[in-house]
Amino acid sequence: MFPHLSLFVGGASSGKSAMAERLVKSQPGPHVYLATAQALDNEMRLKILKHRADRGADWQTIEAPLDLDGALTRIPAGGAVLLDCATFWLSNHLLAESNLTIETDALVKALKACRATVAMVSNEVGHGVVPDNALARRFRDAQGRLNQRLAAEADLVVSVTVGLPTVLKGVWPEGSA
Repeated sequence: MFPHLSLFVGGASSGKSAMAERLVKSQPGPHVYLATAQALDNEMRLKILKHRADRGADWQTIEAPLDLDGALTRIPAGGAVLLDCATFWLSNHLLAESNLTIETDALVKALKACRATVAMVSNEVGHGVVPDNALARRFRDAQGRLNQRLAAEADLVVSVTVGLPTVLKGVWPEGSA
């Protein structure tokens, strides 16, 4: 059985997005990419353009840097969604001084209600040193709590390190590698 909610966690450039994308592409379309990154500088603009080109034209992209729950409620039944990534979404809300508990609760509710298959990508940031400033420590702790909430709801949780998956929860669906 294919998981309704999947979570892919790992460090930066670990291969988690590519693995989640392969899982989504193994499902019938339409394929929807929920983008949370904002092109606030030229480096990010170029990265976003490269990712779009790599995915190809058969993906529908919805930009939702803050309103993931609203975007998820508008996704039609069927198909598959790649939410990339929860880390940018959290950063956006942290910098906007949003109430993270309220926003996370709304996101989890929308994920559970979504009628499409959803693969979420999130960074694991708790393996490094303790950050030297309050904002970075607040972010690290909030990211850890968000990942735990998402993992609790997910049917499949995969940790990706150096491009290699380790299933932490659930069963990898056959035919989706």
